[in-house]
Amino acid sequence: MFTYETADQKEVRRFRIAQFNGRMATVKSGEETVTGFVRSVLEQESSIPQRWTITIIPTAPKDEIKPLRPGSRLRPFADDYY
Repeated sequence: MFTYETADQKEVRRFRIAQFNGRMATVKSGEETVTGFVRSVLEQESSIPQRWTITIIPTAPKDEIKPLRPGSRLRPFADDYY
């Protein structure tokens, strides 16, 4: 799990919407980028200004999709017709 802390209300709203709709969210913290499902958005009541702690369950990156069949064979010979 990845824990992220922010004070930006727009960002918190984006994470809450992603959590409610079951969509993945992406956050960039420093040089690290994490994509995954939002597990929780908790407000820290004792802090001023308001701060939220967001917990994300990261997902593994998908493998590249390989084409099922090779590309068209006509393209390499297209220059012969011009």
